[in-house]
Parts: sequence; structure tokens; C-alpha cells
Amino acid sequence: MRPAGLELPVRTAVPPLQRALAEHGAAVLAAPPGSGKTTLVPLALAGLADGLPGPARRVLVAEPRRLAVRAAARRMAWLLGGAVGEQGGVRVRGERRVGPRTVVEVVTTGVLLQRLQRDPELPGVDAVVLDECHERHLDADTALAFLLDVRAALRPELQLVCASATSDTAAWAELLGGAPVVEAHGLSHPVEVAWAPPPRAVPPPHGTRTDPLLLDHVAATVRRVLAEREGDVLCFLPGVGEIARVAGLLGTGVEVLQLHGQAPQAVQDAALAPGARRRVVLATSVAESSLTVPGVRTVVDSGLAREPRTDHARGLGGLVTVRVSLAAARQRAGRAGREAPGTVYRCWAEVEDARAQPFPTPEIALADLTGFALQAACWGDPDARGLALPDPPPAGAMAAARETLQALGAVDADGRATDRGRRIARTGLHPRLARALLDGTGLVGARRAAELVALLSEEPPRALGDDLLAVWRSVRGADDPYARRWRDETRRLRQDGSGPGGEGAVSDEAAAGLVVALAHPERIPRARGGARGYLMASGTAAELGLASLLSGGGWLAVAVADRPAGSPSARVRRAVALDEATARRAGAALVTEREEVHWSAREGDVTARRVARLGAVELTAAPLTDPDPGPVRAALLDGLAREGVLALLSWPPAADGLRERLAFLHRVLGDPWPDVSEEALLERAADWLEPELSRARRRADLGRIDTAAALQRLLPWAGGEAGRLDELAPERIAVPSGSRIRVDYSGERPVLAVKLQELFGWQAAPALAGGRAPLTVHLLSPAGRPAAVTGDLASFWRDGYRAVRADLRGRYPRHPWPEDPTTAEPTRRANPRK
Repeated sequence: MRPAGLELPVRTAVPPLQRALAEHGAAVLAAPPGSGKTTLVPLALAGLADGLPGPARRVLVAEPRRLAVRAAARRMAWLLGGAVGEQGGVRVRGERRVGPRTVVEVVTTGVLLQRLQRDPELPGVDAVVLDECHERHLDADTALAFLLDVRAALRPELQLVCASATSDTAAWAELLGGAPVVEAHGLSHPVEVAWAPPPRAVPPPHGTRTDPLLLDHVAATVRRVLAEREGDVLCFLPGVGEIARVAGLLGTGVEVLQLHGQAPQAVQDAALAPGARRRVVLATSVAESSLTVPGVRTVVDSGLAREPRTDHARGLGGLVTVRVSLAAARQRAGRAGREAPGTVYRCWAEVEDARAQPFPTPEIALADLTGFALQAACWGDPDARGLALPDPPPAGAMAAARETLQALGAVDADGRATDRGRRIARTGLHPRLARALLDGTGLVGARRAAELVALLSEEPPRALGDDLLAVWRSVRGADDPYARRWRDETRRLRQDGSGPGGEGAVSDEAAAGLVVALAHPERIPRARGGARGYLMASGTAAELGLASLLSGGGWLAVAVADRPAGSPSARVRRAVALDEATARRAGAALVTEREEVHWSAREGDVTARRVARLGAVELTAAPLTDPDPGPVRAALLDGLAREGVLALLSWPPAADGLRERLAFLHRVLGDPWPDVSEEALLERAADWLEPELSRARRRADLGRIDTAAALQRLLPWAGGEAGRLDELAPERIAVPSGSRIRVDYSGERPVLAVKLQELFGWQAAPALAGGRAPLTVHLLSPAGRPAAVTGDLASFWRDGYRAVRADLRGRYPRHPWPEDPTTAEPTRRANPRK
């Protein structure tokens, strides 16, 4: 007799789903969490559910997370009254529990991709259920695109179900070629929403940092729920660190389970089974939809989640904390109504929902696409343009991924997968880690390469510290859940090595550094600027943590690094010490030797050296005695741009004066008179500084250039206008006394500063620039001090002279002060003494 658990809400949707598959071969199933879509539907499609007749078929169920795979397989085994590995089996990376009677197999989407790449026809499989499509994991989107190709070209009879816990199914139906949508409504236990914002404003998350005030509030809300409500409590937090902090704040008065992807199997089992006493389950987003935590009547939602972010230019990735989407918040709330009416306490103000995103951002828009690009290349579609993806991959991320794959030898210049690339893809690892495994096996031996790559593929607990060598030695002798998983993965990876390799050829220290550096050569950093500061081969600055045991200079191989939001430097999370020889060996593809000629801001001059570099990290340098003139000229131009044309070149009065006259004519007349602003002079350096610039080798040579003569090259010689320079903007003007007075062109208007007595009899000063620019006259006292300013000399003689005469004649009695200056004799001298 079958367990009563088979009477699940989704049961009523199975007949229409079977009809849809029989008629169309594909369907979208929309069923809320807890309805049985993950467990009962695959059993019904396989003909294993009592009262739901159908042909006996082999069904493959793909889940986005290993935790969900194991939970679904256990639940199916319980429903069938058997054990995992009998009629229902499980396959995740490093674990395979299937038998001759297995007809329903639950796998991760990553395992499904590997299976499709090995044999796209999926022999022996009649139907595939892609569960939790709404979560928009990259592997799930990719698997769906591949399966649509398989149905179109190889196996049109292969049935395909996209199962979603949301009702936003139109896009999936369209992607499946207009497939029908089957809805299951599930149990309608009401969930009351209680808004529980913090008592005072809390700063939003920054990078991976969540403000402790919010975590204190979440813990206080959980304690409030324990006092006010019955049943178990499920609390959603963004990450493992936040879970640990809230667990510490809750104390020991209640059973607290920490549920996340790295949780030990025993903890996962305990969380997914009914408890003997009241529990608080602190969980990440893994518990949003595909897992059922029994006994939960209340959900406490922090409102935060983690999303990946990738800096493609620097090769750094990491997670950031973000506001949870409205759809995810609904999923979380639904956990409180799985078995009975419940309540969700949302730790934010209701008004904040107006700014929240409606759905989670698809992983393809955020993630490192190196693995995806290799999958697409091995599938025969390097650009992924022919794949039926819900969202196209960003062009920049795909370009960065292809560049990485070409450096690994995984694709050729056209993006097609090479034999090495297909071998890398078969490992199921990120291409960088697969490269470390394959190449490292021949250098350090299959066992050590597999052990180290296993450490890199699933990050060890952070409590073990940031020194990967110490972590490796610690895990080797441990028997905790992580160590057991690590040993299982090591055994799997040893099958993908290329032989025994050099087990004894290098020490463990060198082996660790070599394998890590092979995986991430662009992250190899060399110490600079103190014990904690480094420069990576990618050109990114990096720092060790304050408590790091790796401080002390030298080289590192960085296994884990990220760049905190707003930080100019990467943060090294886990690394191993390295020597230069190993750094050169692992990063051989990044080692270059070339002549470098550039303007040094520190030295304020051209530097020319022959430099060997590992990426951006300098290895050796020697001075160049005779650098190529082209780069020297470019360096000098860079120096002019950095320090300024006016600062680096010599500007004697003749050059300054000519530049001011040209600037005046350009301002008043425009073309063909040249722009001689500093920016324009730099832009046209080749027009007026050659050939002196090409002969220059250093800063001092620039200072010796005759800038007055050089500026002459900018004059409009071709049209003949250059010959009118002295007419339009004369350097000096003759005044009635016979003096030739220099005109000052440094201001907005040209100025003639001259002693008043020298202008007697002058009715008007000349206008410059062909009569367009009046000359401003500064009338000076006999001592050369300003006495008056005028742009209309005739008006000054008529209206202003009398007051100036009255003011100055007493102080300068030996100088002439005629009553009528328009008829007086101009003079440069005082009256003779009597």
C-alpha cells in the first residue's frame, strides 16, 4: 500500500499534464511550493503513482542544487516505501545511487549538462523534468536550451516539463514553442503578513557586509515569534556568516539548525525531517522553493539575498548582498503555509517593496560565463546565438569568457572547442580548475593535483584560515563532513588526471603553489608597499587580511579573492606562498619581455628600460641606452599632456608675446588665425614642434626648443594672412611723442599703457584687428602709475583730463600740464629747470 503522502495537491494536475505531453511533447507546470510538483509528478510520469495510470517511463528530474536533489530523492523514496537507489535514484557530482530498478533519477542541472554533452540523445530517458525554472540558474537555462535542440533535431519524442513555483509561465510556454501551461493550485493555507521593520534606520548592505543592527533585529524578531506563536520557525538570511551570527544571538534555549549549501549532511537531514521539539531553522535561499521544512508555521525574512557579481576585466568574482525580489519574498512567505495557516514576519517597511525588483536577476546576466561559453562551444554553438535561452548572454561577459578559454587552449581562434576543451568540459569543473587538474597532474602527480583542485572546487570552512597549504594539511587528517566530501571529490577527480606525474618531483609547498597558480595565473601577486600589499598579474592591487598568516612579502598563488564594493583593492581570502620560479612556471603564458619607454610622473622625465613582466608584475628591468625614437616621441607627448605645454617648454617674452597676439586674433577674427590655448597646442604638437620634438630625448631637450620660432609654423602662411600679423596685432604702437609702446594682449582687450604727456595732440588711439578691437589706453602719471583708463581718448581730453590735471600737477610740477592737451606738444621729458 502506498503512503498517504501520495495524496498531494498537485495530483489533480497530473492527468492534464499527461495529456499535454502526449499531444505536444512539452508542457509548463505551474505549482506552488509544497504541492508535490518535485516529487509526485515525476513518480506519476514514470507510472509509479497509484491511481494515476500512465505508461512506464524513465524520468530524469533536474534540480539546481545538490541539497534539493538529495531532499527530493529521499522524499520520493519515502513516498514509494523504499530506499534511495531503488526505483528512485540520485546522481550529483561525486555521488551516484542508482540500481537496475531505477526509473526516476534526480540529478543536478550540472550533471544533466555533462550527460547531454556525452550523449545528446539521452538514451533510455523518456521524459525530463526541469524543476524550479523560475530561479533562473545558469545551468538550468543552458540545459533547457540544449534539450530544446535535442527535441528539434534528434529526439522529438523526448518529453519535457518546465516546472515552476510561480505563475509567471507565459515566457516559458513561448520558449517551448507554444506549449500548454498546466496549473496546480495546491493547499490554500493563508499566510498573514506582519511588517516588522527595525526600530531605527539601518544602513543598506554593502558588498557582502550586512549591518549588525539588522541581524540583532532579526534575532530579536525570532525571539518574539517564539514567545507569540506556535510551531517551528524558518528564518531566511543572506549567507553563512549571517546565519552563524544570528544563531549565536539566539543562545542555547532552543534547537537551532543552520541550513545552507555547505551544511553537513546530518544537519540537512535533520532540517528536512520532523523534529521532536520546537526548532528554529536558519536558512539561505536554498529553502525558498525546492525544499520542504516540516513543522514550520512562521517565517522570519531578513529581506536579503546574495547574488553573484563578476569583474570581467580583473578576473574577480564574488557575491553581493541585495534586497530580495518580490517574487522570492512571496516564495519565502509561502513556507509558512505549507501545512497550516501561518505568518511571515518581514523585517522591512512595507513601503520598501515599491523599490524592489519584481523577479530575481537571471544568473546569466551576472555570472562568470567561462563555463557556459565552453558548454556552448562543445555543443557546437560558440556564440550561443542559436540557443533558445530565456535571456541572451551579455556580449562583454562572453568576450571575456572566450579570451579566457583561448588562453587555456580550450577553444580555437573561431571559438570552436578543441580536444583539450572537450576534455576540460568532461571534468565538470570550472575551466580554470580543470586546467589546473590536467596540467598539474603531470607536474605534481595525480593524487596531489586532485586533492588541491578538490579544495578549490568547494571552498573549505573559513575557520581553517587563509593559508591553503595549512588547510590542505589539516583536511588530510580530518574526519569531519567537509573532509569526507573532499576525499570523495578527490577520488572522482583522480579519474580525470593524465597519469601519475611527478609525485615526488616537488615539495607539497611547491605543489600547492603550482596548482593554485595554474588555476588563476592572472591572480599571481607580488608583494609591494608593506607586508599586506600586493600587485596581481592582472594589474589589480590586492591586500591580505589583518590576521593573515601569509604576511611577510614575496609571491602568492591566490585561490580565492574578491573586490569589496567601493574598494580599490582586491581582498585575498585564501592563498598559498609561492616562489618566483614557480610563479614564472605557472604564469609562463603571461611572461613578456619588451622595451618600455614612457613618461615617468615620479621622475618627471622619459624612462626607457628593457622589462620582463609577469602580466603587470615587474620581474627584471635594465636601462635602454638607445631607445627607438618613436616611443620616445610618444612619451614626450605624454609628458606634455601630463605636465602641460606651458610648464615643460621654455616661454621667453618673445614667445609669450607672440602666443598672446595669436590668441587675440583667434578670439576676435577666428580662422585662419590658430587656436593657441594649451589644449590646442598639445593637440597640434606635430604641426609646430617638429622637427625639434622628434630629435628630443628627454625633458631638458624640450626646454631648449625655440618656442617663438616654433609658433611661427602655426601662422596662416598658405593664404597670405600671416604677412598681416603686425598690421592686425602689432607688437608695438608708435605714439605722438615718438615712443614705440608695447601692446599688452594678455587680457580680454588689448591695452596700451603710456605716460599721459606722450599722447598730447592724439585724438584717437587706433583700433586693432582691422578696426574690430578698440585699444584700451592706460594713461600713466610721470612716475608710471595709473592715472586713468579710457577706450575713447577724445572723450577723455574733453571730460576727464581736467580732473586728472588738477590731481597731478601739484605732485609733478616739472611736467607740462597744458589746459588744452589736444594742441599741446607731446613729450617724454619734464620741463627744463629754471
